[in-house]
Amino acid sequence: MPTFAYKAKDPGGAVVSGIVEAHEQRHAIDRLRQQRMVVLEIKERVPGALDPLLAMFKRKPKVESKDLVLFSRQLSTLVSAGVPIVQGLAILEEQSENPTFQEVVGQVRADIEGGLSISDALKKHPDAFPDIYCAMIRAGELGGILDTILERLSAFLESSEALKAKVKSAMMYPAIVLCICGVVTIFLLVFVIPTFKTIFAGFGAELPTPTQMLIDLSDILKHYVLVIAAMPFVAKWGFSKWYATPAGHRIVDGAALKAPIFGILLKKVAVAKFTRTLGTLVKSGVPILQALETVGATAGNLVIEDAILKTRESIREGGRLADPLKASGIFPPMVTQMIKVGEETGALDTMLVKIADFYDQEVDTAVHGLTSLIEPIVIVVMGLVIGTIVICMMLPMLSLGTLVKE
Repeated sequence: MPTFAYKAKDPGGAVVSGIVEAHEQRHAIDRLRQQRMVVLEIKERVPGALDPLLAMFKRKPKVESKDLVLFSRQLSTLVSAGVPIVQGLAILEEQSENPTFQEVVGQVRADIEGGLSISDALKKHPDAFPDIYCAMIRAGELGGILDTILERLSAFLESSEALKAKVKSAMMYPAIVLCICGVVTIFLLVFVIPTFKTIFAGFGAELPTPTQMLIDLSDILKHYVLVIAAMPFVAKWGFSKWYATPAGHRIVDGAALKAPIFGILLKKVAVAKFTRTLGTLVKSGVPILQALETVGATAGNLVIEDAILKTRESIREGGRLADPLKASGIFPPMVTQMIKVGEETGALDTMLVKIADFYDQEVDTAVHGLTSLIEPIVIVVMGLVIGTIVICMMLPMLSLGTLVKE
């Protein structure tokens, strides 16, 4: 993003200078004026030779989902109270604590003042406003119900955040325990086992096979610690490259849905997300074909996205929504039957929201069940690892009489 060097008077009358980032010079001036500064001089800054290198280490704050949730709820309240959209955006821009999001809101406000529609102004910032957000705002503009759409968007985003929080909570505990187990194991292998190796060397006899294997593992870990430490990062890099390919993406997403324990949870999360998103879009007046395209793009799983897009093509050719969903094998029979009833009764949006509410509860139950199941498994695994190390070290002690040479 271009940077502009400026000289301006602050609210106290002092002349200050600095650098501001903005897409255009007028946006930079707007940002300074919002800080109640009087711009005296401003020009685009020529990048220095070290700027690309410095940019690699400078982490710019991203637009978090919580920023969007708070923005939607506040904008909904302002619009419902009769505050003009431009004035409402100006208020929220000033209140935003995230500098990146504050800049985005300022650019959206400036674009709307310049004559763009709200949805078109939002589309210019896909990193901040996803496709579903822009689609619903457009439907609200066309239908003249922007306040209602913003209210639905707020509720939808809050439900989505709650769903993600439930899944994260299920993963947090086992991840922490496994990390602690790994750290303790590495500590024992690197610092404790070598001490026993010195003691056992004085026995002058052959050690039991498990003990010798553990000592060999400790030696490998000590001598190649940098290589072993780098392996997870190299593996992660290689996996991300492979996952970025269509074939790798499809294989991993398909395997995730078939995983023994987590696959069931992922399917329930996918169903809840699909029905909640599609129900919200349909209820907001978005055409079904456009709604399915948006839902497919935000599915987060390539296998599910393919099923949704096949459903879209079926509807385009005159088919129904429930039949291709059932044929995909991903969506449970209860879901497809309820969708079919919703289509026949003309209450598809209501039925989708009811399915989403039901599966939100299912996800909650699955998370609690998963946490209860993983907890003893992790404890047993940790006990086995530590116990194996202790037993391997105790074996020479138990056969001390045969190990010591006379």
